[in-house]
Amino acid sequence: MAGFRSLARQVRDPRCDLALRRYSLRKCLERFAPYGHRATWDHLCSRAGFDPEDRSVDPARLVAALDELEEARAVWLAYEVEFAERRRKEKHDGLRRPGTVDDWHRMTWGGFGVAWCDDPRVHPTEPMAEVLRRLIAALEREPGSSCPVCGGARLVWRHDLDHEPSSGPVCTECGILVPRPVLSPAALAESRRARLLVSA
Repeated sequence: MAGFRSLARQVRDPRCDLALRRYSLRKCLERFAPYGHRATWDHLCSRAGFDPEDRSVDPARLVAALDELEEARAVWLAYEVEFAERRRKEKHDGLRRPGTVDDWHRMTWGGFGVAWCDDPRVHPTEPMAEVLRRLIAALEREPGSSCPVCGGARLVWRHDLDHEPSSGPVCTECGILVPRPVLSPAALAESRRARLLVSA
């Protein structure tokens, strides 16, 4: 099975036919898709300026989409290296029990669903690398009361998400499943109340 870098080479290779280049970009999302496969694809298509169903995409647009994906992946991989180093140090210092950020991180290892968007058409509009930088910054500071990606204050608790965890606070503005560790207990409670108001 091809890895992310070999698939990326195929996307860039002008000797490959267009169908293979597009297919290789889609396959990259099996290795790294921060919003989930469908939402990440929709995001890349809209940012690079081609329709998700377009089978004859301008190769330059495919490469632009890949560039954005690679930049975001580099941000996430750097975070994972720092995370692993921190955990090694904590274990060395006798802290064996992982915290809530560690529990969340274990479910997103490799970058799949880091900023899960259950509705593939509702996702952040900013460059993906910037979204991940904001998310990582939020994981490294005290919990807050708003979405770490867009700053939206309206979070609604949703059930039956196509992700693990299958329920949690979703930002009604940018569509991400907000990681619980970045929200204060009051913000989590408010998102649960908002769910009750929406369903009433």
